[in-house]
Amino acid sequence: MIIRQLAIAIGLGLLVGLQREWATTRIAGIRTFPLITVFGLLSGVLAGSLGGWVVAAALLALAITIMVGNVGRYMQGHPDGGITTEVAGLVMFTVGALLAFGHTEVAIVVTGAVATLLYWKRPMHAFVDRIGEPDFRALIQLVVIALVILPVLPDQAYGPYGVLNPFRIWRMVVLIVGISMAAYVAYKLLGPKAGTLAAGALGGLISSTAATISFARLGRSSPAASSAAAIAVMIASTVVFGRVLFEVAVFAPGGLSTMGPPLVAMMVAMIGIGAGMWVANRRSPDVALEEDEPPSSIRSAIIFALLYAVVLFGIAFANEHFGQQGLFGVAAISGLTDMDAITLSTAELVGSGDVAASTGWRLILTGGMANLVFKAGVVGVLGTRRMFGLVALAFGLSIAAGVALLWLWP
Repeated sequence: MIIRQLAIAIGLGLLVGLQREWATTRIAGIRTFPLITVFGLLSGVLAGSLGGWVVAAALLALAITIMVGNVGRYMQGHPDGGITTEVAGLVMFTVGALLAFGHTEVAIVVTGAVATLLYWKRPMHAFVDRIGEPDFRALIQLVVIALVILPVLPDQAYGPYGVLNPFRIWRMVVLIVGISMAAYVAYKLLGPKAGTLAAGALGGLISSTAATISFARLGRSSPAASSAAAIAVMIASTVVFGRVLFEVAVFAPGGLSTMGPPLVAMMVAMIGIGAGMWVANRRSPDVALEEDEPPSSIRSAIIFALLYAVVLFGIAFANEHFGQQGLFGVAAISGLTDMDAITLSTAELVGSGDVAASTGWRLILTGGMANLVFKAGVVGVLGTRRMFGLVALAFGLSIAAGVALLWLWP
C-alpha cells in the first residue's frame, strides 16, 4: 500500500515540478516538488503512530526551509516578486499527507487544480487586464445576489395559490444571472474574434432580446453586414430553446421526458432554418456582439424576480379561473420580452404537479413564438429592410414549425 502511495506522490510532484521547471523557476522544480510531496506522505505515515503533531512540525520545517532559501536568493541579488511557487510547495506537502490518510482522489484533484492554475498564469493575467470596474462590480453584485440575499429569504409559500415562495423565486434569479454571467465571461474571453456564429450563440445565452437589439443596430450602421446580423439574430433565438431545455431539466426533471422532445424538435427546426440562411449568405462579413454592461445588476435581478412572480401568479390564477385558454394567454404575453420567466414558472408548476407536462411544453412553445414576433418587430424598427426581410422569413418559418408541433404533436 505504501509503495503505491509513494509512486502516486512522486508522480503528482513530478507533474507540478515539471510545470515549474518549464516556467524557469529556481526556487523549486522537477526534483524538489516530488521530494516535497513524498515528505508530506512520510509525515502523514509517521503521524499514524506518533500523532498529528508530526505533520504540523514537518509543515513548519518546510516553511522555514522555503523562507531560508528565499533569504539566500535575496542576498545573492535574485529577489522573487511573488510567492506562487512557495505556496504551491506547501499545497503539495498537504497532497502527500492526504495520500497518507487515504484521500487519493482528493489529492489527485488538488494536484490537477494546482498544475492548471500554475500553467494558466498568462491567460488569467490577460483576463484580469480585460476586466474593468463595471465587470468587477458585476462580480460583486453576483456574489450579493447568490450568497447574501438568497440564504436570508424565507423558504415559505405566500399568496392565495401558494406559489409565491421568496426563496424559490430568488433561486431562479440566481440561475438566470449565473447563466448570463457565464456567457458574458466567455464573450469577454473571445472578444471581437468570436465571429457571427459564436456571437449569436453567446448573445442567446446572455439575453436574446438584448442581442437582437444589438445586431439590429449593427445591421443599420453597416448595411453590408445586414445578412450576417440576421443570421446572428436567428442563432441567438435558436440557442434560447437550448437554454429552455436546461432550465426544464433543472426544475422539472420528472417532466423532461414529455416536455423535452417537442422542444428539441422546435430547436432542430430552427437550426435547419438557420443553416439555410447561413448557406445562402455565407459570404457576408462577420458581425460581433456589442459590448454591454455585465448582466448581473441588482436592479435587473429585482425586475426579473418581480416579472417571474407575476407570471407564476398569473399562470396559477388563469389555471384556476380560465382553464387552458387563460394559460396560453399568459404564456403569450409573458413570452413577448422574456422567455426565462414563462419557462421557469411553467417548470416550477409542472414540477409541483399543478400543470401537466403535456400542457407545460405547449405553454413554453407559445411563449417562444410570441418572443419571435416581438424580436421581429425590434428588427423591423431598428434594422435595415433587408435584415427585417430575412428575419421575418426565418421567424415565420419557425413559427409555422411551432404551430405544426402544437397541432400535430400527440
